[in-house]
Amino acid sequence: MHAHNQRRYRDCVPPQQAGAGAGTDVAPEVRALSRRLLPDVEALGTRMAERVLAEVPYYAEGQLVELDQLVASCQDNLRFVLGNLAGDGGVSVDSPRATGRVRAEQGVPFAAVLQAFRVGGRFIWELLVEASDPSQRDVLLLAAADIWAVSDELSALVTDAYRVALTDRARRDEVVRSTLVGSLLDGDTTTADQLWESAGVLSLQPAGDFVVVSAACPTPGAEGVPSAERRLGRHNVTSAWRLDHDRQDGLVQLRPGFGLDQLLALLGDLTLERVGVSSPFTRLEDAADARRQARIACAASPAGSRDVLRFDAHPLEMLLASSPEQAEALALSVLGPVLALPADDRAVLLETASTWLAAAGSTSTAALELHLHRNTVRYRLRRLEELTGKDLAHPVDAALVHVALQSANILGLASGRP
Repeated sequence: MHAHNQRRYRDCVPPQQAGAGAGTDVAPEVRALSRRLLPDVEALGTRMAERVLAEVPYYAEGQLVELDQLVASCQDNLRFVLGNLAGDGGVSVDSPRATGRVRAEQGVPFAAVLQAFRVGGRFIWELLVEASDPSQRDVLLLAAADIWAVSDELSALVTDAYRVALTDRARRDEVVRSTLVGSLLDGDTTTADQLWESAGVLSLQPAGDFVVVSAACPTPGAEGVPSAERRLGRHNVTSAWRLDHDRQDGLVQLRPGFGLDQLLALLGDLTLERVGVSSPFTRLEDAADARRQARIACAASPAGSRDVLRFDAHPLEMLLASSPEQAEALALSVLGPVLALPADDRAVLLETASTWLAAAGSTSTAALELHLHRNTVRYRLRRLEELTGKDLAHPVDAALVHVALQSANILGLASGRP
């Protein structure tokens, strides 16, 4: 109830008593008064419920907590407080905890739960004052701190149980969301109605453009795009994600003003690993194919990079990534002797060849890019030609070397990282 009272109670009550229902050390008059009231708990609990209904609007609406449930919990709470004050060592903490769990499962706002317990605490205090002999009022006032401490302990038990249940519920909800995302991305839904029912739970709308995003996990079970759903939500973009052992997949609904270019830019700022993005699509029935595209695009990025690749923007890389065994065979066939070199020598030759090919075969441009003399570039290219047996002046051989270099980068053969 009141946070400072909760702390004071926990500090002053012995460990064997706090939260254990072992009874509270109060004045004999308060103990006797509580024992006298205990047999009337059912009627008094009904009165407490009526007070809660009168003072807490959320409970008065009766949408989630029915009257008989409220009455039962009020009776249990009275038994807890009066039983502790009466010195009843058999008082159980199960009922308060059950109340907290049930209210969380019902979706009752925490603020409404706390308000109800404040009302209940005042009711118990007024009840004790009303039932006490006028000559005992001074004793009752002196015992007020102890009485409120028991009420606060009740509130603390309910609060702790509520928070634990809320965490469990959120975890279950996350599992449910992940399952629904999986049903869409894996193509497990059997009818259009089931498909859109799943989409509706995920807050996805029937009209609009979608893309699938697939990110590699930096470590097993860790998000490659941390807090993606929350960060996209800041831009009023709806998305739903699933995290597996080595992959994070998301279904994103684009909107006017936040299209594919904006998504790629945002992903580039967030990602910790390589990311692939599918071509846009409008039918959720195509989500499974889009997931395949996104995973190919993810695999087409150089191993260990933080690149974000669109499936429809890099056709050669997509072709190689979709056939990794053939790509590896090609890379080893063309570049095998180079890949067998020590790491430093291998990196120098591969970087020089990649830069020269990207410069359309211009030695001067490649030299400027690499901060080398043109003769050094020529020397490295001749060495690569000797090792591979390919003539870079021949268009077909140059194309083979280019494709082999792309394959080696994608598969991590160039860096030694798979």
